[in-house]
Amino acid sequence: MHNSSDQFAKNLLRDGLSLVSAAQTEVEVLAATQKIDVFSVPDPARDAERASMGLLGELSAEPSLFEPFHGTPSLRQVRRCLRKQLTWHHELERRARAAAGSAAPDDDADAPQQPAVDFPALVVIGRGRPETVLDAYRCEPVQPGVYHAVPGLVMRVIVLAELPRTRATLLLRLLGSRRVLREALADLAALPDDAWEKSVAKPLLVHFRLGTNEPTTDKEDDVSAEIRAWFEEYEKNLRAEARTEGRAEEAARAVLTALRIRGIAVPDAARERILAEKDPETLERWLERAVVAASLAEVLDGLS
Repeated sequence: MHNSSDQFAKNLLRDGLSLVSAAQTEVEVLAATQKIDVFSVPDPARDAERASMGLLGELSAEPSLFEPFHGTPSLRQVRRCLRKQLTWHHELERRARAAAGSAAPDDDADAPQQPAVDFPALVVIGRGRPETVLDAYRCEPVQPGVYHAVPGLVMRVIVLAELPRTRATLLLRLLGSRRVLREALADLAALPDDAWEKSVAKPLLVHFRLGTNEPTTDKEDDVSAEIRAWFEEYEKNLRAEARTEGRAEEAARAVLTALRIRGIAVPDAARERILAEKDPETLERWLERAVVAASLAEVLDGLS
Protein backbone atom coordinates (compact mmCIF):
# COMPACT_ATOMS: atom_id res chain seq x y z
CA MET A 1 0.00 0.00 0.00
CA HIS A 2 1.84 3.12 -1.16
CA ASN A 3 -0.52 5.86 -2.35
CA SER A 4 -2.11 8.36 0.02
CA SER A 5 -5.57 6.79 -0.13
CA ASP A 6 -4.14 3.43 0.91
CA GLN A 7 -2.07 5.04 3.64
CA PHE A 8 -5.24 6.70 4.96
CA ALA A 9 -7.00 3.31 5.08
CA LYS A 10 -4.09 1.61 6.83
CA ASN A 11 -3.66 4.35 9.42
CA LEU A 12 -7.39 4.63 10.10
CA LEU A 13 -7.56 0.89 10.84
CA ARG A 14 -4.42 0.98 12.97
CA ASP A 15 -5.54 3.95 15.07
CA GLY A 16 -9.04 2.57 15.53
CA LEU A 17 -7.79 -0.87 16.49
CA SER A 18 -5.19 0.63 18.83
CA LEU A 19 -8.01 1.67 21.15
CA VAL A 20 -8.59 -1.97 22.11
CA SER A 21 -5.63 -3.91 20.67
CA ALA A 22 -1.93 -3.97 20.09
CA ALA A 23 -2.04 -2.90 16.44
CA GLN A 24 0.91 -2.66 14.04
CA THR A 25 1.20 -1.63 10.42
CA GLU A 26 3.46 -3.03 7.70
CA VAL A 27 4.37 -6.12 9.71
CA GLU A 28 7.12 -7.95 7.86
CA VAL A 29 6.47 -11.59 7.02
CA LEU A 30 10.03 -12.82 7.35
CA ALA A 31 9.72 -15.88 5.13
CA ALA A 32 8.49 -13.82 2.18
CA THR A 33 8.89 -10.38 0.69
CA GLN A 34 5.48 -9.32 1.96
CA LYS A 35 4.05 -7.04 4.61
CA ILE A 36 0.79 -7.26 6.52
CA ASP A 37 -1.07 -3.95 6.24
CA VAL A 38 -2.34 -4.04 9.85
CA PHE A 39 -1.92 -6.81 12.43
CA SER A 40 -4.05 -6.58 15.56
CA VAL A 41 -3.93 -8.57 18.80
CA PRO A 42 -6.86 -7.91 21.17
CA ASP A 43 -6.26 -6.57 24.67
CA PRO A 44 -8.43 -8.64 27.07
CA ALA A 45 -8.53 -5.70 29.50
CA ARG A 46 -10.45 -3.68 26.90
CA ASP A 47 -13.20 -6.14 26.03
CA ALA A 48 -15.89 -3.73 27.27
CA GLU A 49 -14.55 -0.94 25.06
CA ARG A 50 -14.30 -3.31 22.10
CA ALA A 51 -17.97 -4.22 22.50
CA SER A 52 -18.90 -0.58 21.95
CA MET A 53 -16.89 -0.24 18.72
CA GLY A 54 -19.42 -1.92 16.45
CA LEU A 55 -18.20 -3.97 13.49
CA LEU A 56 -14.53 -3.04 13.88
CA GLY A 57 -14.70 -4.25 17.47
CA GLU A 58 -16.22 -7.56 16.36
CA LEU A 59 -13.51 -8.05 13.75
CA SER A 60 -10.73 -7.37 16.27
CA ALA A 61 -11.92 -9.88 18.88
CA GLU A 62 -9.17 -12.31 17.80
CA PRO A 63 -5.64 -11.85 16.42
CA SER A 64 -6.23 -10.64 12.87
CA LEU A 65 -4.54 -9.49 9.69
CA PHE A 66 -6.40 -6.55 8.13
CA GLU A 67 -5.92 -6.10 4.38
CA PRO A 68 -7.87 -3.14 2.93
CA PHE A 69 -8.08 -2.74 -0.87
CA HIS A 70 -8.62 0.43 -2.88
CA GLY A 71 -11.16 -1.31 -5.10
CA THR A 72 -12.64 -4.79 -5.30
CA PRO A 73 -10.03 -7.46 -4.48
CA SER A 74 -9.39 -10.12 -7.11
CA LEU A 75 -8.95 -13.83 -6.46
CA ARG A 76 -5.22 -13.49 -7.12
CA GLN A 77 -4.90 -10.65 -4.59
CA VAL A 78 -6.76 -12.60 -1.93
CA ARG A 79 -4.56 -15.64 -2.53
CA ARG A 80 -1.55 -13.46 -1.76
CA CYS A 81 -3.25 -12.41 1.48
CA LEU A 82 -3.88 -16.05 2.39
CA ARG A 83 -0.20 -16.78 1.79
CA LYS A 84 0.68 -13.99 4.20
CA GLN A 85 -1.77 -15.39 6.76
CA LEU A 86 -0.24 -18.88 6.61
CA THR A 87 3.33 -17.62 6.62
CA TRP A 88 2.66 -15.27 9.53
CA HIS A 89 1.16 -18.11 11.59
CA HIS A 90 4.27 -20.17 10.91
CA GLU A 91 6.41 -17.24 12.09
CA LEU A 92 4.33 -16.82 15.27
CA GLU A 93 4.82 -20.53 16.01
CA ARG A 94 8.58 -20.18 15.47
CA ARG A 95 8.69 -17.24 17.90
CA ALA A 96 6.66 -19.18 20.47
CA ARG A 97 9.08 -22.10 20.25
CA ALA A 98 12.04 -19.77 20.63
CA ALA A 99 10.45 -18.11 23.66
CA ALA A 100 9.85 -21.55 25.19
CA GLY A 101 13.45 -22.53 24.60
CA SER A 102 12.69 -25.14 21.95
CA ALA A 103 14.10 -25.14 18.43
CA ALA A 104 12.41 -28.38 17.38
CA PRO A 105 10.03 -28.13 14.41
CA ASP A 106 6.36 -29.06 14.75
CA ASP A 107 6.79 -32.37 12.93
CA ASP A 108 9.48 -33.67 15.32
CA ALA A 109 7.77 -36.61 17.07
CA ASP A 110 10.34 -36.67 19.90
CA ALA A 111 10.00 -32.97 20.70
CA PRO A 112 8.03 -31.85 23.76
CA GLN A 113 4.58 -30.38 23.21
CA GLN A 114 4.85 -27.02 21.49
CA PRO A 115 3.13 -23.86 22.86
CA ALA A 116 -0.28 -23.25 21.31
CA VAL A 117 -0.50 -20.28 18.94
CA ASP A 118 -3.85 -18.94 17.80
CA PHE A 119 -4.31 -19.06 14.05
CA PRO A 120 -4.82 -15.40 13.04
CA ALA A 121 -7.93 -14.41 11.13
CA LEU A 122 -7.67 -12.67 7.77
CA VAL A 123 -9.96 -9.66 7.22
CA VAL A 124 -10.14 -8.63 3.56
CA ILE A 125 -11.79 -5.23 3.05
CA GLY A 126 -12.91 -4.08 -0.40
CA ARG A 127 -15.25 -1.49 -1.82
CA GLY A 128 -17.16 -3.76 -4.20
CA ARG A 129 -18.48 -7.31 -4.08
CA PRO A 130 -15.71 -9.81 -5.07
CA GLU A 131 -17.86 -12.50 -6.67
CA THR A 132 -14.94 -14.75 -7.67
CA VAL A 133 -13.54 -14.65 -4.13
CA LEU A 134 -16.91 -15.34 -2.50
CA ASP A 135 -17.52 -18.26 -4.85
CA ALA A 136 -14.02 -19.74 -4.64
CA TYR A 137 -13.98 -19.87 -0.85
CA ARG A 138 -17.69 -20.55 -0.37
CA CYS A 139 -18.17 -17.42 1.67
CA GLU A 140 -21.48 -17.14 3.48
CA PRO A 141 -23.11 -13.86 4.59
CA VAL A 142 -23.27 -13.48 8.37
CA GLN A 143 -24.62 -9.91 8.30
CA PRO A 144 -25.03 -7.27 5.59
CA GLY A 145 -21.65 -6.66 3.96
CA VAL A 146 -19.84 -9.29 6.04
CA TYR A 147 -18.97 -12.76 4.70
CA HIS A 148 -17.16 -15.69 6.31
CA ALA A 149 -15.19 -18.21 4.25
CA VAL A 150 -15.20 -21.93 5.00
CA PRO A 151 -14.13 -22.35 8.66
CA GLY A 152 -10.67 -23.73 7.98
CA LEU A 153 -9.55 -20.53 6.27
CA VAL A 154 -10.56 -18.15 9.11
CA MET A 155 -11.19 -15.44 6.52
CA ARG A 156 -13.71 -12.60 6.64
CA VAL A 157 -14.60 -10.54 3.58
CA ILE A 158 -16.02 -7.04 4.13
CA VAL A 159 -17.88 -5.40 1.24
CA LEU A 160 -18.03 -1.69 2.09
CA ALA A 161 -20.76 -0.90 -0.44
CA GLU A 162 -23.09 -3.39 1.30
CA LEU A 163 -22.57 -2.24 4.90
CA PRO A 164 -25.67 -0.67 6.48
CA ARG A 165 -25.53 3.04 7.23
CA THR A 166 -25.23 2.77 11.00
CA ARG A 167 -22.79 4.02 13.59
CA ALA A 168 -21.60 0.44 14.09
CA THR A 169 -20.07 0.45 10.59
CA LEU A 170 -18.98 4.10 10.41
CA LEU A 171 -15.21 3.78 10.76
CA LEU A 172 -15.07 1.07 8.11
CA ARG A 173 -17.34 3.02 5.75
CA LEU A 174 -14.76 5.83 5.83
CA LEU A 175 -12.62 3.48 3.72
CA GLY A 176 -15.27 3.53 0.98
CA SER A 177 -15.66 5.84 -2.00
CA ARG A 178 -18.28 8.09 -3.56
CA ARG A 179 -21.72 7.55 -2.00
CA VAL A 180 -20.41 5.35 0.81
CA LEU A 181 -17.68 7.84 1.73
CA ARG A 182 -19.97 10.88 1.43
CA GLU A 183 -22.49 9.32 3.77
CA ALA A 184 -19.79 8.26 6.21
CA LEU A 185 -18.32 11.78 6.33
CA ALA A 186 -21.78 13.24 6.95
CA ASP A 187 -22.40 10.70 9.72
CA LEU A 188 -19.01 11.49 11.28
CA ALA A 189 -19.76 15.22 11.30
CA ALA A 190 -23.09 14.58 13.05
CA LEU A 191 -21.51 12.74 15.99
CA PRO A 192 -20.84 14.44 19.35
CA ASP A 193 -17.45 16.11 19.65
CA ASP A 194 -16.26 13.52 22.16
CA ALA A 195 -17.15 10.52 19.97
CA TRP A 196 -14.33 7.98 19.72
CA GLU A 197 -14.75 7.85 15.95
CA LYS A 198 -13.92 11.55 15.71
CA SER A 199 -10.83 11.19 17.89
CA VAL A 200 -9.53 8.51 15.52
CA ALA A 201 -10.66 9.83 12.14
CA LYS A 202 -10.42 13.64 12.33
CA PRO A 203 -6.62 13.94 12.66
CA LEU A 204 -6.19 11.52 9.74
CA LEU A 205 -8.71 13.39 7.62
CA VAL A 206 -6.83 16.60 8.36
CA HIS A 207 -3.54 14.92 7.45
CA PHE A 208 -5.04 13.53 4.25
CA ARG A 209 -6.24 17.04 3.34
CA LEU A 210 -2.73 18.40 4.02
CA GLY A 211 -1.34 15.93 1.51
CA THR A 212 -3.59 16.91 -1.38
CA ASN A 213 -0.93 19.12 -2.95
CA GLU A 214 1.01 15.96 -3.73
CA PRO A 215 0.40 14.20 -7.07
CA THR A 216 -2.41 11.64 -6.92
CA THR A 217 -3.38 8.80 -9.18
CA ASP A 218 -6.65 8.77 -11.11
CA LYS A 219 -7.94 6.12 -8.72
CA GLU A 220 -7.45 8.53 -5.82
CA ASP A 221 -9.25 11.49 -7.37
CA ASP A 222 -12.71 10.62 -6.07
CA VAL A 223 -11.45 9.98 -2.55
CA SER A 224 -9.25 13.08 -2.53
CA ALA A 225 -12.17 15.23 -3.66
CA GLU A 226 -14.46 13.84 -0.96
CA ILE A 227 -11.88 14.29 1.80
CA ARG A 228 -11.00 17.77 0.55
CA ALA A 229 -14.64 18.81 0.54
CA TRP A 230 -15.11 17.43 4.05
CA PHE A 231 -12.06 19.27 5.36
CA GLU A 232 -13.13 22.55 3.79
CA GLU A 233 -16.57 22.21 5.38
CA TYR A 234 -15.01 21.23 8.71
CA GLU A 235 -12.62 24.18 8.54
CA LYS A 236 -15.49 26.56 7.74
CA ASN A 237 -17.56 25.25 10.64
CA LEU A 238 -14.58 25.44 12.96
CA ARG A 239 -14.04 29.09 12.08
CA ALA A 240 -17.70 29.88 12.73
CA GLU A 241 -17.60 28.07 16.06
CA ALA A 242 -14.35 29.76 17.03
CA ARG A 243 -16.11 33.12 16.86
CA THR A 244 -17.91 32.18 20.04
CA GLU A 245 -15.82 32.23 23.18
CA GLY A 246 -16.86 28.73 24.19
CA ARG A 247 -15.27 27.22 21.04
CA ALA A 248 -11.90 28.93 21.35
CA GLU A 249 -10.30 25.92 23.03
CA GLU A 250 -11.39 23.61 20.18
CA ALA A 251 -9.92 26.00 17.63
CA ALA A 252 -6.66 26.13 19.59
CA ARG A 253 -6.49 22.34 19.72
CA ALA A 254 -7.10 22.22 15.97
CA VAL A 255 -3.96 24.36 15.55
CA LEU A 256 -1.99 21.96 17.76
CA THR A 257 -3.33 18.97 15.83
CA ALA A 258 -2.30 20.49 12.51
CA LEU A 259 1.19 21.20 13.88
CA ARG A 260 1.51 17.66 15.21
CA ILE A 261 0.44 16.15 11.89
CA ARG A 262 3.01 18.35 10.13
CA GLY A 263 5.68 16.96 12.46
CA ILE A 264 6.42 20.37 14.03
CA ALA A 265 7.55 20.27 17.67
CA VAL A 266 5.66 22.60 20.00
CA PRO A 267 7.49 23.59 23.22
CA ASP A 268 5.44 23.89 26.39
CA ALA A 269 5.53 27.67 26.34
CA ALA A 270 4.19 27.82 22.78
CA ARG A 271 1.54 25.21 23.56
CA GLU A 272 0.34 27.25 26.54
CA ARG A 273 0.24 30.38 24.37
CA ILE A 274 -1.91 28.64 21.75
CA LEU A 275 -4.32 27.20 24.32
CA ALA A 276 -4.62 30.55 26.10
CA GLU A 277 -5.50 32.46 22.93
CA LYS A 278 -9.19 33.51 22.83
CA ASP A 279 -9.26 35.79 19.81
CA PRO A 280 -11.04 33.91 16.99
CA GLU A 281 -9.32 35.85 14.20
CA THR A 282 -5.89 35.02 15.63
CA LEU A 283 -6.78 31.35 15.98
CA GLU A 284 -8.14 31.31 12.43
CA ARG A 285 -4.91 32.87 11.13
CA TRP A 286 -2.78 30.35 13.02
CA LEU A 287 -4.84 27.43 11.71
CA GLU A 288 -4.48 28.63 8.12
CA ARG A 289 -0.72 28.89 8.58
CA ALA A 290 -0.39 25.59 10.47
CA VAL A 291 -1.76 23.48 7.62
CA VAL A 292 1.12 24.54 5.33
CA ALA A 293 3.89 25.61 7.75
CA ALA A 294 7.33 24.05 7.87
CA SER A 295 8.20 25.55 11.28
CA LEU A 296 6.51 26.96 14.36
CA ALA A 297 7.92 30.41 13.59
CA GLU A 298 5.78 30.49 10.43
CA VAL A 299 2.63 30.04 12.51
CA LEU A 300 2.87 32.14 15.67
CA ASP A 301 3.10 35.92 15.43
CA GLY A 302 6.26 37.43 16.81
CA LEU A 303 8.08 34.10 17.18
CA SER A 304 11.59 34.07 15.77
